[in-house]
Amino acid sequence: MEIVCPAGTPAALRAAVKAGAHAVYCGFNDETNARNFPGLNFNRSEMRDGVAFAHSHGAKVLVAVNTFPRAGDQPVWHRAVDDAKNAGADAVILADPGLLDYAARTHPGLRLHLSVQAAAANADIINYYAGTFGVKRVVLPRVLSVPEIAAINAETEAETEVFVFGGLCVMAEGRCSLSSYATGLSPNMNGVCSPASHVEYHDDNGALDAKLGGYTIHRAAKDEPAPYPTLCKGCFSAGGQTGHLFEDPASLNAEQLIPQLHKAGVTALKIEGRQRSKSYVAQVVRNFRAAVDALEAGQPLPQGMLARLSEGQAMTTGAYKKTWR
Repeated sequence: MEIVCPAGTPAALRAAVKAGAHAVYCGFNDETNARNFPGLNFNRSEMRDGVAFAHSHGAKVLVAVNTFPRAGDQPVWHRAVDDAKNAGADAVILADPGLLDYAARTHPGLRLHLSVQAAAANADIINYYAGTFGVKRVVLPRVLSVPEIAAINAETEAETEVFVFGGLCVMAEGRCSLSSYATGLSPNMNGVCSPASHVEYHDDNGALDAKLGGYTIHRAAKDEPAPYPTLCKGCFSAGGQTGHLFEDPASLNAEQLIPQLHKAGVTALKIEGRQRSKSYVAQVVRNFRAAVDALEAGQPLPQGMLARLSEGQAMTTGAYKKTWR
C-alpha cells in the first residue's frame, strides 16, 4: 500500500521523501487548500522545486485544491489547478464538483483524486464521481469501519485512501460549520479550522481559559496543560456532565489495523498533519513505511513509537472499530 504523507513546507516535503513516503500531499499558500495557515504551504516556485525533488527520489506529489470556490471567484481555484498541472503534479485532490468538471475538461490527462472534503462515504456516490469526472482515487471520511470500507471497495473500481494517523474529525467531512460560526472563517472555503488569529488565552483567578472567537472552549486548572481551542474537542457542560462531549483530544493511530485495511482493498494510507514539523513528519513516515514493508514481506508488524507524537499523548482507532461514544 502507498504511504501518503503531509507536507506543509518544502522542508517537510524533503523530510517525508527521504523518510520513505511513496507520495506527498501539499497545497499552495492561499485559500485554495484546506490548511491555509500563515507560514505554511508552497508558492508556485517552491511547488515546482518540490515536485522535481520528489520525482528525483521516486516519490509522487499530490496537490490539494480542496476548498470550495466562492461564487464569482472561480478563476482563483482554476489557476491553482492549472499551476499544479504545470508544476508536474502527479494528481490534484479536489472536492468541488464544478472544479472537478473544470479539471476534467481542461486537463484531460491530469489524474484526479476526490478529497475527503467531499464526504463520499458510499459506493454509489464514488461511482458517480468516477464515471462523471474520471476520478481515480477517493479519500474516505474518517467515520467508516473496516467492514464498511471493504463493502465500498467491493462495489467500485476507484482506488480508496484512508487516514491512519493524526487529527480526527467527528463531523461529516466537509460539512462542519462550528468553526465558521465562531470565527466567520470557513474550514471548507477559507481553509482554516479554528484559526490562530481568533485564539485567545485569559487568566481567570488562576485557571486558564482558552477561547476561540470569543467563546470559551476549555478551562484548565493551574499547572494543567491547556489544549488548543478547537470546538469539537472543547470541554462542555451538558446534561449535568462536564467533559469532551464531541471528541476527546486524542490522535488517530490505525497502525495495527494495516493488515485489515489491506485485506479490505485499501490502496493508500494517509497521514494527517500538514501543520506539523519536518521532524514529526519524518518519524511518522518511517514508522508506517516499516509497517507496510513488513506486511509486504510477510513479517510481523513492528511496534511503533508514535505515542509521544499524538495529540495529548493519547491515541484511538476512531471509527474503524466503532468505539466512539
